[in-house]
Amino acid sequence: MTALNISLRAATTEDASRVAQILLVSRKAFQPYARAAHTDDEVHAWVRGTLIPSGGVTIALSQALPVAVLATARDGITSWVTQLFVDPRFVGKGIGTTLLMHALRTLPLPIRLYTFQQNMRARGFYERHGFRAIAFTDGSSNEEHCPDVLYELAAAPIAN
Repeated sequence: MTALNISLRAATTEDASRVAQILLVSRKAFQPYARAAHTDDEVHAWVRGTLIPSGGVTIALSQALPVAVLATARDGITSWVTQLFVDPRFVGKGIGTTLLMHALRTLPLPIRLYTFQQNMRARGFYERHGFRAIAFTDGSSNEEHCPDVLYELAAAPIAN
């Protein structure tokens, strides 16, 4: 693993184009089995008009370039990781872990998230960090209509 100097900060509307680009390129690289529910232009508009203004969006920067994005939300007593994507050129360098640890430090438990059942790399990542699968669906309730799995971290992970 190559060590990078990574910093985190809240995303701003000026980051919208790069955040959308990270989401799009990551989905295309790592989730080719999931049909795109939106055009690239729609994703850019959603990031600019909805995702970033809603708050809870953190970006990881390497040499001032956003290379990964984390979005979180609260729903009653449950915290959610709604987006966690790393630019494919920066995968395997600990950036996803840095963002997930940020979420674990800032969100109250329980924390939930969805990922596609076929996304074995993401599933292994979340399971290594203490998340447990609590439900599997046929995908009929997500935009991609791709079977997914609901993960939950109900208790603090055990430190290594």
